[in-house]
Amino acid sequence: MISRKAPLREVYVWQLPVRIFHWVNAFVITVLCVTGYIIGDPPAIMHGTAPEFNYWFGWVRLAHFIAAFIFIINFAVRIYWFFAGNDFAKWYNYIPLKKKQWRGIFETIKVDILLLTPKPVYDIGHNSLAAFTYFGLFIIMILQALTGFAMFSASSNNIMAPFFEKMLIASGGFFPIRDIHHILMWAFILFAIVHIYLVFYHDYIERNGIASSIIGGWKFIDNRLVEEYEKENESERKIKNKEKELKDIKEESA
Repeated sequence: MISRKAPLREVYVWQLPVRIFHWVNAFVITVLCVTGYIIGDPPAIMHGTAPEFNYWFGWVRLAHFIAAFIFIINFAVRIYWFFAGNDFAKWYNYIPLKKKQWRGIFETIKVDILLLTPKPVYDIGHNSLAAFTYFGLFIIMILQALTGFAMFSASSNNIMAPFFEKMLIASGGFFPIRDIHHILMWAFILFAIVHIYLVFYHDYIERNGIASSIIGGWKFIDNRLVEEYEKENESERKIKNKEKELKDIKEESA
């Protein structure tokens, strides 16, 4: 039996826009992978002979295009939320700029990959390794959108078509771009498998409601960790206020 002696505090971590982004992204990526696989390797046998089934491949393409545009709009909203969201949604969580983040990455590797210790690394938001992995995923999302638009431009006359046609030419034609797009699809599939496994693994070893938090937004965090986080925020706030006061004094004396 696993018991927990440390007092826990309920912390609202994932705001509604973050949770909506997560679930919309999960749905459209699933649709994109399924339809993309069919488009990349279409079956030779037609299923059904009635007129409404004769254009089934066209419906697959349409579903792929619709899901792709939802994917891009959803990602654009998330980019905005990198700057407008709470501390746990901000962009600086995903890029390891501090020693603390790098230390967290190596400590989490010991737990998740090397299995050198069963002691988990506790964080209020994403742990540093997960956050850095998501940063890689965001880069892949941008590349997937660009390569997808490049192939889409080959059969359209939209306003961005000339730009993406140049991108196709500079990349050696349609097929190299198609290959990149196809490989990145498998990167999404691999990420999804590892992501789902680690969510439930961490939910088990940390016992902080990480799996349910992406539904309700709340996690159960060791009170000592929350107090440390609050002290850091308070210190940063005081430093910023002091810097602002000094700046105001300099401007007044100038």
